Amino acid sequence: MSSLQRTVLKSKLPPTIPGGRIGRADSFKKSRIRDYRPCMWNEFFAEKEDVVVDEHRMFRVYRTKKPEKPGPILLLLHGGGYSALTWAHFCSEVTSMIHCQCLCVDLRGHGDSKVDDEDDLSADTLSQDIGDLITKLYPEEVPQIYVVGHSMGGAIAVHFAHMALVPTLIGITVIDVVEGTAMEALASMQSFLRSRPKYFQSIPNAIEWCIRSGQVRNVDSAKVSMPGQIINCTTNKLATNDLPLPEEVLEEAHHTSMFPNAFSISEDEEVGNTGEEGAESVDFKKPMTTKAATDAAKNYTWRIDLAKSEKYWVGWFSGLSDKFLNLRIPKQLLLASIDGLDRTLTVGQMQGRFQMQVLARCGHAVHEDRPHEVAEVISGYLIRNRFAEAAGEFRCHMPSC
Repeated sequence: MSSLQRTVLKSKLPPTIPGGRIGRADSFKKSRIRDYRPCMWNEFFAEKEDVVVDEHRMFRVYRTKKPEKPGPILLLLHGGGYSALTWAHFCSEVTSMIHCQCLCVDLRGHGDSKVDDEDDLSADTLSQDIGDLITKLYPEEVPQIYVVGHSMGGAIAVHFAHMALVPTLIGITVIDVVEGTAMEALASMQSFLRSRPKYFQSIPNAIEWCIRSGQVRNVDSAKVSMPGQIINCTTNKLATNDLPLPEEVLEEAHHTSMFPNAFSISEDEEVGNTGEEGAESVDFKKPMTTKAATDAAKNYTWRIDLAKSEKYWVGWFSGLSDKFLNLRIPKQLLLASIDGLDRTLTVGQMQGRFQMQVLARCGHAVHEDRPHEVAEVISGYLIRNRFAEAAGEFRCHMPSC
């Protein structure tokens, strides 16, 4: 941006706070110190259950309380490497807006689910798992189900709907996954996975990395979702089983950081200013993900080694756009950027074959970064299609990009 453009834009902005250095004031620095204390699942869900589908498969599910009025089941499918807890804040928001019940599932190889063959992450296998789970949960009469999936979970949601495993499926929302951009991103996926730390010293340490690396931009979401993505290296159990943490562990974690600069913040949080503030931006340091840093304490590691699932990646996303457009149910697509739309979906969107919504200023984990806005968009869509009734004073707004 040229100096002239900056001058023109600044002239249209309200006056700045006197001093001009609020971004680096001591009081502001203190406010940047965050509490990375992990949150428990029961702050967001009414119950959890380990559902035994057969002798080879057991799936962990989390449910919100039943609605006061009849409403659909929101079946929520997480992305690769995440867990059902990624939907925690979204569930709290959406159940306050409409009458519905959320059903969150730890997919095969993720979270607290246990199956004989955790390495089989093919689209057909994951979809069949969901179909069999629904049949097990509702053996007599399957209620109306609306499926929502993020990233890999969005692709599985499309495959699941395409296979017509549940006759009472009424609609689908896919969050930030498009065939064209996903296939292009696969080439750099292994490099991205190698760039992540292999171990964490503590759960708060992992939450801090999650925020500062930009994987999730909402610290409150990271506090509940990150423990569902890592396991204790000693017990080999999910980190959620270690909660709540003793005070001495929290105190130690508060003084231990993966980051050399306690006040360093992610690039997404930096404000693009000029002058004195711009000169100080050189203090920003990226998260320490070197071998020396990760070897310091190997207490927790990732629940799933996503690199080993590479052979299934193409199967998740190949033909996804056509399958999505050909579904004969109401369809919604939520994106973090309009640039993520491929040619097939661009044509379909212009033909009015699905509703699209773009939520700006958020990362790939759209539902974690902006749970309230995502809940508003999905709630409004369900109300307009008469799948659910509004709860409380929620007002349905017309969609917009």
